[in-house]
Amino acid sequence: MTNRLPSSVNDVRMSRRRLLQYSGLAVAGVAGADLLAACGGSSPSTSGSGGGSPQAGGILIHGATGGSSKDTLDAHRPVTNPDIARCFNLYEPLLVWDNDYRLAPALAESVEPSKDAMTWTVKLRQGVTFHNGKDVTPEDVIFSLKRVADPKSPTSAGVALAPIIDLGATKKSDAHTVVIKLKTPYALLDNLLAEYTLGIVPQDYDPKNPVGTAAFRYKSFTPGKNSVFTRYDDYWGDKALVDELQIQDFADPNAQVNALQGGQVQTIDNLPYNLIDTLKSQGGQILESKSGAWVPFTMRVDVKPFTDVRVRQAMRLICDRQQMIDNALSGHGRLGNDLYAPFDVAYAKDLPQRQQDIEQAKSLLKQAGQEGLQVQLFTGDDIGSVAPASAALFVQQAKKAGVDVKVVKKNPFYGDDYLSYPFGQDFWNTRLYLPQAAVGVMKGGTYNETHFDKLPDYPKYAGLIAAAQKETDETKRNSILHDAQEIEYNEGGYIIWGFRNQIDGLSNKVQGLKPSVYQPLGSYNFKTVSVSA
Repeated sequence: MTNRLPSSVNDVRMSRRRLLQYSGLAVAGVAGADLLAACGGSSPSTSGSGGGSPQAGGILIHGATGGSSKDTLDAHRPVTNPDIARCFNLYEPLLVWDNDYRLAPALAESVEPSKDAMTWTVKLRQGVTFHNGKDVTPEDVIFSLKRVADPKSPTSAGVALAPIIDLGATKKSDAHTVVIKLKTPYALLDNLLAEYTLGIVPQDYDPKNPVGTAAFRYKSFTPGKNSVFTRYDDYWGDKALVDELQIQDFADPNAQVNALQGGQVQTIDNLPYNLIDTLKSQGGQILESKSGAWVPFTMRVDVKPFTDVRVRQAMRLICDRQQMIDNALSGHGRLGNDLYAPFDVAYAKDLPQRQQDIEQAKSLLKQAGQEGLQVQLFTGDDIGSVAPASAALFVQQAKKAGVDVKVVKKNPFYGDDYLSYPFGQDFWNTRLYLPQAAVGVMKGGTYNETHFDKLPDYPKYAGLIAAAQKETDETKRNSILHDAQEIEYNEGGYIIWGFRNQIDGLSNKVQGLKPSVYQPLGSYNFKTVSVSA
């Protein structure tokens, strides 16, 4: 299948023994692609940045896509690209995904389940301090888990944890060990603990004056404009090379690119694909990797006309996926099939690849009494450059089926109306199936944009998800997840037309970044960056 990835990436689901085997490799400064190289793996990433010897000191200014007055420093509530960039540089979870999307140790040296996956033992790395100088303790880990899994208001990281974790029974067993107790088995809990939205924070955490453990510490923050961080000299791993990191918001992608070309910023995430050659010709650098990121069209299944599955299927058949890739991504992507999580070994790659079929789309619309359908498509600049390009293409494709699509631009898109748009767009970075379903599809999901839980078959779907979470046998679990994906494939509200390569832009003065299939700019790994004069 077109979007099948190399075996080194598809083998994401490592055994618990493998996690423990390589935990000894997590010495200070060994992470991401370096850790993978130590394990003998190979990387699907396609290009890196800079050469020569790194230089310490100076300021790195990153130009981030989007942002608004609703920007946040909260470790557990990021929404936009600037929020995510801040999270990666202020906070760290117990485990991390490396550049090739494999689990690696972070604040935990190991995470080991019981045979029935009801109890998970977390051994903390020793010698780690928060930015206020205090040691990271089991009590801090438990506080962080309780904060994200608050049953009254779970965060994006905690929405999957809240129903399963027994917070009352989760305890410290010694000065460096936390024993996490669950109410029900969860075979892939380590996947949840590695989400960037589950950074460990101290018991007296205040998002307005944030304290984390990562390589940079908080200095100042103006929502919608910029944030400033300084190197944390007592960081447990390799120290950041630059003295200061600034993250600036750019609601306008053109202004973002102009700032890079003019030298006002040194890095930008999500470079518009049509500007790749232009940036190269002006001496800039490109960081590219075959990520699992996607920019879907979203249909609310509980709002007419999308309450009718025939309309949803017609819209999927209207989409010319290859044209989207060729034009909106300038060829830098792979075909999607209305399913997410292509790196997951459970990905249902055997389901028939959808292709544009205008006649079938017309037939389905006629059956649904929706000939001459008119709809509004909500988009915004803060989604990224792919969104407006793919929206314009869809308008033209829909005309062939007699559907009139009017694009409505909302800036900021991620404002009060987010999650209420009947037909809209969004952006997602790489995730595996269960964590993605938890936040984007399941009832109570933080970003349940298609309102999938309103479908008649949702109870069946939710039952499959619950069964998969408990199943410790990988083969059986993958079979269950295949059935769940088939329901989404047949009835869901996503049009997932492709997976985009992650393209970021760098000044020729920047060294030290490596591509990541997980997040932009090597998962915003700015501690490895040096900036020459």
